[in-house]
Amino acid sequence: MTTEPDSFPRRYARTQRFTLGAPRSFTVAPDGSRVVFLRSRSGADRAGALWVLDLPGGEERPAADPAVLLGGAGERLSPAELARRERTREGGAGIVGYATDAAVELAAFALSGRLFTAALRAGTTGELPVPGPVIDPRPSPDGRYVAYVAAGGLRVTGAGGEGDRALAEPESAQVTYGLAEFIAAEEMDRTRGFWWAPESDRLLVARVDDTPVRRWWIADPSRPERDPHHVAYPAAGTPNAEVRLFVTDLDGARTEVLWDRERYPYLARVHWSDAGAPLLLVQARDQRSQLYLAVDPDTGSTRMVHADEDPIWLDLFAGVPCWSPSGQLVRIADEGGARVLAVGERPLTGPQLQVRAVLDVGPGDVLVTAAAGEEAGAPEVGEVHVYRVNELGVARVSEGPGVHTAVRRGGVTVLVSASLERAGSVVRVLGSGKPGAGGAKATSGTGVAGETGETGDTGRAPGAAGTPGAPDASAVLIRSYAEDPGFSPRVTLTEGGARRIPCAVLMPQDYPDDTPLPVLLDPYGGPHGPRVLASHNAYLTSQWFADQGFAVVVADGRGTPGRSPAWEKAVHEDFTVSLDDQIEALQDLAKNHPLDLDRVAIRGWSYGGWLAGLAVLRRPDVFHAGIAGAPVTDWRLYDTHYTERYLGSPDTSPQAYAHSSLITDAGLSSPAEPHRPLMIVHGLADDNVVVAHALRLSSALLSAGRPHEVLPLSGVTHMTPQEQIAENLLLLQVDFLKRALGMR
Repeated sequence: MTTEPDSFPRRYARTQRFTLGAPRSFTVAPDGSRVVFLRSRSGADRAGALWVLDLPGGEERPAADPAVLLGGAGERLSPAELARRERTREGGAGIVGYATDAAVELAAFALSGRLFTAALRAGTTGELPVPGPVIDPRPSPDGRYVAYVAAGGLRVTGAGGEGDRALAEPESAQVTYGLAEFIAAEEMDRTRGFWWAPESDRLLVARVDDTPVRRWWIADPSRPERDPHHVAYPAAGTPNAEVRLFVTDLDGARTEVLWDRERYPYLARVHWSDAGAPLLLVQARDQRSQLYLAVDPDTGSTRMVHADEDPIWLDLFAGVPCWSPSGQLVRIADEGGARVLAVGERPLTGPQLQVRAVLDVGPGDVLVTAAAGEEAGAPEVGEVHVYRVNELGVARVSEGPGVHTAVRRGGVTVLVSASLERAGSVVRVLGSGKPGAGGAKATSGTGVAGETGETGDTGRAPGAAGTPGAPDASAVLIRSYAEDPGFSPRVTLTEGGARRIPCAVLMPQDYPDDTPLPVLLDPYGGPHGPRVLASHNAYLTSQWFADQGFAVVVADGRGTPGRSPAWEKAVHEDFTVSLDDQIEALQDLAKNHPLDLDRVAIRGWSYGGWLAGLAVLRRPDVFHAGIAGAPVTDWRLYDTHYTERYLGSPDTSPQAYAHSSLITDAGLSSPAEPHRPLMIVHGLADDNVVVAHALRLSSALLSAGRPHEVLPLSGVTHMTPQEQIAENLLLLQVDFLKRALGMR
C-alpha cells in the first residue's frame, strides 16, 4: 500500500509528526547572554544540531553539527543507548541531548557513542578521546571535568580530554553505575543516574543491580537466524532492581547514602544545588508514602525534611523537589482537593490552579505550569499556562489560549506557546534586550515581571500595566524549521456529560453540516496522557481521519491529568471507569453534534489500545469496531511502578487485575453479545508493552470463537518510528474502519 509523496500520511511520518526542525531543549545562560537549544536543519532532517542564540542581538549560530562531526558517516548506537532513547520516546538522530556547566560556557554531548564538547562562547567543538560507547555525558558545574557512562560504569575526564579514569565500575553484567533503571526512566521520569556536586568535587551516583529482576526474551520472528535478546522486566508483583546511591569523590572513593531502602525502595528524585544539602525523594513500593531526605555528603546519613502520605497514591512531578534560594523545600502536593505548590510547609496556591510542574525557582517567585481550577471561573478546556507564584499571589505569564511552557534563568525566559490557530509552537525569548538582524521581533509577547514581589491574580487581564501579561518589546523569536501540515484542524473544544468531561470534536473540512457521520473515538484516555489540548498539532491525525468521512471525538475522562487529584485517582483499582466516561461523553455530544450512534468505532495506542479492546468486548451495544494498538491486555504483564500505583499488587488485589483485564473478560465467551470487528496491532520488538499482550488476547478471542485481525509489525518498538510503517498504519486503519462500519 503506497501513497503520493506529498500525502499527509507520508509527510506526517517523514517529519515525525511535524516535530523535526522545531527548536527544543533550551538552556539559558545565567548572565542572560545566550540561549542554547537543539534543532535540526529542516522539517525532514532527523539529525539534531546544537545551536546558540546570542543575546541581546538575537543572532543564531550552530555550535555543533553532527554532519560535520561525523564526516558524513552514519550513526552507530549501542544497545544501551537505543534502550535509553526508547524510554524517553526519542525518535530523532544526531545530537538528541546535551548538558552544560553552570555558566553555560561548555556543552557536552554524545554522538554515535563518541564524546564531544562545545565551547559555546568561542563556537569551537572537539572530540575527547575516551572509551565508549558514551552515554549521558555531563560537565561539572565549574566546567573542568566531564562525567559519563561507558560499559555500565561511571567515568570522568578532564574537559580537555586529559586524565580519563573510572570512578565506579560494575561488579557484574547485571550492575550499572550512573544509569537510571528501567522503571525510573519509563515511569518516574528520572532518566539520569548521576548528579554533580555544586562544588564539582564529587558526585551522587546510582548503582543499579538488576539481578533480582525477571528476564524476558524479545525475539524477531522475521529473523530466525538471530538470537533473542533478554531484558530485565519488572512485571507487576515481581522483584524490582536494587537501587543504591553513593557519594563518589573524583579519586573513586565513595560513601553510601543510607535510608530505609526496605520500606522506601524507589529512588524517585535527586536534587543537588548550592541552596542546600543533596535532596532525595524516596517512595514506598505501594506509592502511598514518600520521604524527602536531606543527605550529609560527608557521612552518607540522611534526615527527613518532610513526609507525604495518601490513602490512594502519590504522584511525581517535574521540577520538584528542590530547594528555594533561601533553603526552603519546594514541592507539589494534593491538598484541599487541589494540586498545590508548597514552599516550606505553606501552600502558595489553592483551588484556582491545578499545578503540573515547577519550571524555575527564583529569589522572589516560583515559575510553574498549571491548568485553571474550576473555582477560577469558566473552564479553559485544553489550556495549560505559565504562572508566577510567590507569597503575595499568582500571576499568569503566558497570554492567549493555548498550551504554554517555559524555561527561565535570571532575567531571561524562553516561553514556548502552542495554540489552535497556528501550526507548531512559537518560541519567544523574553527579557533579552533589543533584537538585531539575526532575530525576529515578536509581534506580541509576554514579559516577565521583575523580582520585586509584584504579582497579580489569575483574574487580571493579560497586558494590564504592571502585570506579567504586558507585551515585552525586547522579545526575540527562535526560528522553527518545522514543516507546515498545510491544513488546520476543524476542532471544537467542549465538555460532555454530567461530569463535564473535556472533549474535542472534529468534523471533515468539507462537511456540509447536514447529515450525521460515522463516529471515531480517538482517545488515550488514561494516566499521564491528556489529549484534549488547545494546540493545533495535537489534532493532525484526528483531522486526517475526520477527512476520511468520520466525526472524530477525543475525550479525556477520569484518570487523565490536569483536572483535579480526585479526577485522576478515580481509576484506583478500576481502569474501566475510563470506558464509562468515553461512553458518557459520546452520548452527550450526540445531542448537539451530528453523530451517527449506529456506526461508532474506537482506535487507540497503548492505554488507548487497551481502551479500544475493552470497548468492543464489553460494550458492543455502543461500539461497532475497534483498533487496539499495542494494547495492555493483561495488567499482570505490565511494570511494577505504573501498574501497582493504580491497581495495587496482583497478590493482594487480584480482582482489580481481573476486572481490568481483556484476557479474563467474561464477555469473550458470551454467545448472546454481537461480535464486533477488532484489529490488533503490535510491534514485535516492543519492550514496554511486549507482544505477549496481543498474542494472549488473540488466543483468547480464538478460543471464544470471536473473529478478529492481527497486524504484527516486525522490528517495531512501542514508538513505531519507521516512516513507511507509520504511514501505512494510518492507511490500513482507515481501510479496516470503513469495512467494519459499512462505509464502502
